[in-house]
Amino acid sequence: MRTPFRFVTRSCKAVHRLQQSSFLSPISAVSSHQRIAVLRNTSTYFCKEDRSYYITTPIFYVNASPHLGHLYSAVIADCLHRYKLLQGFNSKFATGTDEHGLKIQQAAEAAGKDPLTFCTDVSERFKHLFNSCNISYTDYIRTTEQAHCQAVKHFWSVLCNKGLIYKGSYEGWYSTQDESFLTASQVGDAWDSSGKEIKVSLESGHKVEWMKEENYMFRLSAFRSQLLDWLRGNPRAIQPERFYQAVIQWLQEDLPDLSVSRQRSRLQWGIPVPGDAEQTIYVWLDALVNYLTVAGYPDKCSQWWNVAHHIVGKDILKFHAIYWPAFLLGAGLPLPQTIYVHSHWTVGGKKMSKSLGNVVDPLVRSQMFTTDGMRYFLLRQGVPDSDCDYTDNKVIKLLNAELADSLGGLLNRCTAPALNPAQVYPSFCPQSFPSQHGGRAVVEDYNMLDAVKNLPAVVEQHYESMHVYKALEAISACVRQTNGFVQRHAPWKLDRRDSKDQHWLDTIIHVSLECLRIYGTLLQPIVPEISNKLLSRLGVQPGERSWVDVNFLPRYQGMDCPFEGRALGSDSGVLFSRLETYMGLDTFISQSTELGLPT
Repeated sequence: MRTPFRFVTRSCKAVHRLQQSSFLSPISAVSSHQRIAVLRNTSTYFCKEDRSYYITTPIFYVNASPHLGHLYSAVIADCLHRYKLLQGFNSKFATGTDEHGLKIQQAAEAAGKDPLTFCTDVSERFKHLFNSCNISYTDYIRTTEQAHCQAVKHFWSVLCNKGLIYKGSYEGWYSTQDESFLTASQVGDAWDSSGKEIKVSLESGHKVEWMKEENYMFRLSAFRSQLLDWLRGNPRAIQPERFYQAVIQWLQEDLPDLSVSRQRSRLQWGIPVPGDAEQTIYVWLDALVNYLTVAGYPDKCSQWWNVAHHIVGKDILKFHAIYWPAFLLGAGLPLPQTIYVHSHWTVGGKKMSKSLGNVVDPLVRSQMFTTDGMRYFLLRQGVPDSDCDYTDNKVIKLLNAELADSLGGLLNRCTAPALNPAQVYPSFCPQSFPSQHGGRAVVEDYNMLDAVKNLPAVVEQHYESMHVYKALEAISACVRQTNGFVQRHAPWKLDRRDSKDQHWLDTIIHVSLECLRIYGTLLQPIVPEISNKLLSRLGVQPGERSWVDVNFLPRYQGMDCPFEGRALGSDSGVLFSRLETYMGLDTFISQSTELGLPT
């Protein structure tokens, strides 16, 4: 009976004792960041260098065109990047494509193209999608770039010189589609389309093959206790909680050494092992180093690497939460500040796949529902802890209800010439809406003011924890309260000839515009175009839209309001046009093709 793994050390260096002092303690690194974060929240006098932030998406595998899940990862990272910029951080945002590996080599052969041409074609599709969807990355990396290849070779040499890589033989299960080595407990029985019994990965369902070859091994087993110490000392290092617990559970099990190369005869499309032309560096080690490459590695990279945060899908958690931290510990580098994990999108409760014909093209949908519409839907409906189901009808119902009717309707009401003939930010009357209950305001109005006043702190908390959907729930609830405020007091029924009525009407509009200003400011990371349109209509200038500008209703607090009496911006039409349910996808694609739009 075959054992799933057998490691035979040959002509390799003696095992080096892993000295704790040779590594930068991940615990101290995270604690330091937490101390900095506290200081940041209590002082506005940090220099730009001290307020750096580095967010990454996974780099996406170019064996196929981008799908909805790729856009979801990118939109989450883009949201956090824009949020940090609003807070005054110097933020770097990296995305890109993973272009080496056996799967790419085989896909290029099947397409009749040389690997680099194949990779370039698909990489450009990702870049086009991201540019079309307003993904504001600062760095787009491809693993075929020379600078990255040099960084990978340097990283390999550092691990090798520390005695953490040795020559041995690997025997066990391997999934080409996942580019992943698997233990016996991760493999199960299945049948292919012809009825033949095969072995598959229990996690991905992809076929695995038994592989035996001589290659290089990384001493992953030596890092199990350090990884556990890091995670137990930093329970927020992996979020949400369920994924943190999953990694802790994995680390309770055996952690065998990891094969980090393939024979060149099997895999030519990759980075050669330094000093051994017969071996190719394992694609995942190659790919993970991209985060360091963008930060400036192997040269000075601490400004960015000390504040690194990763966005990853749950299917690649083990690579980012076990292999990657172990590689970094081995190289003497700090660990990521946070690994944010998200779940997947399904269609009709089933995983998207070409064979089922249910793959959602994110570019087509962003053209159907607008770029901001798709961004809003993904972040409003996407729950990191569990898979989310996609349907076009869900998108239409949500966007019509929350962007067109609720938010758009509120803006239209409060800026309409019928209610605001002077087209200005009207004055607030303290007698009509005193800070102590009285005047014309009622209890529900004071509750609304409290909710909107607290909203920036609530949204900040949810943005920081990647629970963006909760932030949008809170904003949407406040928008409903503001609509209720306007409906309750019906300013269109007030008598403008009565000075008290006129003051109350102006106050209703002033309070409503202040609410809209807060909503528009907080929504900028989610729907940048809609937010810009809303804030421009209110007359809010570009330099008045940062996080420090969310001082709600200063006149209520007895302070001056810089917007009071200011002319509104020009009317550029409805904030978000209602989507019609009668236009089906086939109709849209047909019309797009006639107009020459990419589908």
